[in-house]
Amino acid sequence: MKNKGTIITADDHPLLLKGLNDFLLEKNYNIIGSGNNGREAYNLITKLNPDIAILDIQMPFMSGLEIAQKCKTNGIATRIILITLHKEKELYQQAQDLNIFGYVLKEFALEEIETCIKAVSNGNAFFSPEIKGLLGPNSREENSLKSLTPSEKKILKLIANDKTNKEIASLLFISYRTVEKHRSNIITKLELEHKTNSLLIWAKEHQDKFM
Repeated sequence: MKNKGTIITADDHPLLLKGLNDFLLEKNYNIIGSGNNGREAYNLITKLNPDIAILDIQMPFMSGLEIAQKCKTNGIATRIILITLHKEKELYQQAQDLNIFGYVLKEFALEEIETCIKAVSNGNAFFSPEIKGLLGPNSREENSLKSLTPSEKKILKLIANDKTNKEIASLLFISYRTVEKHRSNIITKLELEHKTNSLLIWAKEHQDKFM
């Protein structure tokens, strides 16, 4: 039986692409298309509308980051997972800014890809623990968390647990409008974009820091 959810893959190295596809098919994932470069990958995304796209970060015609940027600009809901050899802080931060759901290092790809797909399928972000370890603690992030009030932290925990604004209002005995105001303040303090799901994605990815 196929694992739920549709996936497309893309890599300009035929052997690596075959290895990834063979591994995922063996695990019964639903691969509906495969590309050898960035242009093919983006065309597959727009044509097939997969749930997840697993992309090499560096490909001819368009990089994985450029594809993610186009998807973001055009409101395409496909969740992007990048597989990369690169450990540079700038690339990692770019991936976060583009709301990329997964960032997996190639050396750990086969070990981590299943965990990554499961997390992403549930709406959670997954970034290789190795890259987070290399980057060390994000002091700006820690300071932002410290600036949150107890009420804001409480709301952040409920957001991480998939509670809606209405449910949060009911649980905390406050008005829907107050919840919205708190959410807006949290987004500002954490320096996130004011758009759908940006706070949910952040809360899911960082819940170990405030739960």
